Order: sequence, then structure tokens, then C-alpha cells
Amino acid sequence: MSEKILVPVLGESITEATIAKWLKSEGDTVEADEPIVELETDKVNLEVPSPVTGVLTEIASKDGSVVEVGALLGSVSENSNDASTKEQIIKIEPTVKAELLVNKVEEENSKLAKEELNIFEEDEDEIKEVEPLVLTKEIKNGSNQLKNNNTQDLSPAVRKIVVENKIDIEKIQGSGKDGRVLKGDLLNLMGANPKPSERKVKYGQEERIKMTRLRQTIAKRLKQAQENAALLTTFNEVDMTNINQMRKDNQEDFQSRYGIKLGLMSFFVKACVVALKTFPAVNAEIEDEEIIYKNYYNISFAVGTEKGLVVPVLRDADELSFADIEKNIKEISQKAKDGKLTIEDLQGGTFTISNGGVYGSMLSTPILNLPQSGVLGMHNIVERPVVVDGNVEARPVMYLALSYDHRIIDGKEAVSFLKILKESLEKPQRLFLNI
Repeated sequence: MSEKILVPVLGESITEATIAKWLKSEGDTVEADEPIVELETDKVNLEVPSPVTGVLTEIASKDGSVVEVGALLGSVSENSNDASTKEQIIKIEPTVKAELLVNKVEEENSKLAKEELNIFEEDEDEIKEVEPLVLTKEIKNGSNQLKNNNTQDLSPAVRKIVVENKIDIEKIQGSGKDGRVLKGDLLNLMGANPKPSERKVKYGQEERIKMTRLRQTIAKRLKQAQENAALLTTFNEVDMTNINQMRKDNQEDFQSRYGIKLGLMSFFVKACVVALKTFPAVNAEIEDEEIIYKNYYNISFAVGTEKGLVVPVLRDADELSFADIEKNIKEISQKAKDGKLTIEDLQGGTFTISNGGVYGSMLSTPILNLPQSGVLGMHNIVERPVVVDGNVEARPVMYLALSYDHRIIDGKEAVSFLKILKESLEKPQRLFLNI
């Protein structure tokens, strides 16, 4: 009895996947729940396990194929009888056709041998014995590339290559006697010993690589965000002096107690939760003609990987302590870099934080992570002149950018959101007092 291997339900809004690679081959023995094929979706890679213990008897979709949810990937036989029967058939069937196949191969080899003899008849004495081939009207009509040239003599092999590959014979400088075009001239032209093209000479070498499904999805979703939302960005700056001092004063004790460093992200997540509670529209989304206000705070944060940008979710951020936030961010970020994120890790976000500052970005206009309505852009911290109590001082300053959907969030709300964020970060003790 055979069990079908089907493309599983992949998660919210995911309808298809690409077969990254089969981990087993036809005829291999597999155990129940053993991964046998890896699928690449537009969000994550996942492995499909074998439904039963048995033998992989069929691979219906090859590596690189695009398959929809519920499509047949292959089959696994629960016992060896099916596999043995199949193996016997495979062994017997070619035997029946062997004689016909051998005869056909011998016939083809004979033709090729005769043709090769004609190809290399380049000796002058032999050429004189053979009547020269002159391009006929029939041949010229069969190839748009062949010009009217009654003086051009071509060997059968050369003539065949010219017609099949639509080569303009007049543009080739032959290396044979009296400029005769030889087979080697055509092989050089077609790539055996290729000459650099004008483009390569002018622009350098090029490489064409198919986009991964993740990159395709990133491109599609970013374009959708531009087309389907009224994007606007507002800016502010925050003096990081007090946060830096708090981290410096408490880093050793914090790390000793919780086993992790006190970073910046925990402060920003906490501050964003305060601002989101104050301005619920920034935590909402539009669906058709309705606004969905979310009374939970799942903060998405951007992580750069080798395959592209992914945005996992920190769930129920309002209920997490500073230590919990730092631990969860570290754990999820490592899963992202190792390619071990699940669909659940990427779903359900209500607001996004993108930290371009880790790459040195001074200022940017982040783009929405649909269907969310707001995204915060963090940037690098640079000492800048700041007026404090009438005096100019060098202070560590970070520029903040809030991109938002103007259809649901007014400018007043966006500006006030950043103001609340700024106040919470410049006086971080407020985060501990919930004020």
C-alpha cells in the first residue's frame, strides 16, 4: 500500500512553494516522520516528513518545481513488495526493448561515422575529387541568415551547422584555402573558443542568477506596500545619553543575573508599546472598508540574512520584561540566520522596528510591512552638538523615522507617536513606572 506525499498547508497567505531539494532518492528506505523533501516558501524553508515507514517509490515533482498546497510530491510504499515489483518491472522492460535499442544506436553511430568522414575531408587532393557544394535557392530560403553567394563552397558539415544555427556566413572570416569556412571557424564562433562580446569588453563580466522565492516575495510585497498604502514618513531625534548611562551602570549585574547583555532593543520595544497604547491607530490595520484595532502588541523586528530580509515576531511584548525581550530577540535572530524560522515565527505582527543603524545608516524612510500601518526606523548613534540649558554639548543622538499609512494615521498622531517615543527613551526610568 502506498501513501501519498502532499504539499502541506504552509500558513497564512502562502499558496505555493518551490522544491528546494529531495533529501531521499527513489528506492531509498525511509522512516515515518523522517524528512524526505525540503520546500522553499516565500517566507521560510521547511521539511516535509514521510507519512509512513517504507520505500520512496515515486518522486512526482523534481527539484526546482513550483507546487501548490495539496499538490502531489511523491509516494511512499509501506512494504517492500511494491518496491520489489517495481524493480522487477524496471529490470525486465529494458530487456524486451534492448535489441531494438541496440539496432537504433548502431544505425545512428553509422550515420555519424559517415558524416565525420566528410567533415574532415580537408585535404586538397580529396577536395578536388568532390564536386563543390553551391548554395541553392532552397537552402537560402531555409535560413534567413544565409546571403546570396554563389562562390562560397561549404562542406556538408559546415553547411548543416550554418543552416541549423542561422549563422550569417558572410560575416565569418574563413581560415581555409581561399578564405574557405571550416568547421573549426564555426565552433569558435559558437563558443568552443568564444571571443569576448562587445558588452563584456565595455561593461565587464556579467552573471545571471534566478531570484530566490524569498527575494521575489520581498520585491513583490515592497511594491504592494507602495501601491496599496498612502505612505508618509515623519522624523525626530532622541538623545541617548541616559540610556547609554543606564546600560553602563547596570550591564554587569544584568548580565550576571540573566546571562545576556542589556541591549538597545529592549528599551525601544518597551517605548513602542507605550506609544502604541497611547495611539492605537498605529497598531491597527485596514481590511476592506474596516479598521481593525488590535489590543495586543506583537512587535516585528527586521533581521538581515544571507537569503534576504526576514521579519520575525516578538509576541505579547507588553507582557515581557527587559531580560525576556533580549533573550527572545537573540534566540529568534539566531533561528533566522540559521534558516530555521517557522511560519508561526513570522505571523501576527502588529508593528515593526527596523534597525538600520547596525549597518551604519544615518537616516532612512522605512517601508511598511503589510498589512501593518506603521514601521519605526532606528539609525546609528552619532555625537552631535545639542543645546542643553543654554549650553552646546556633544551628545549621542539617534535619528528616528516613522513611516505610516496616511489612510488610517493622521499626521498629528504620527508626530505625537514619535514625541511619546522620544520622551520615554530620553527618560528611560519612565518605562519602569509605566508613565
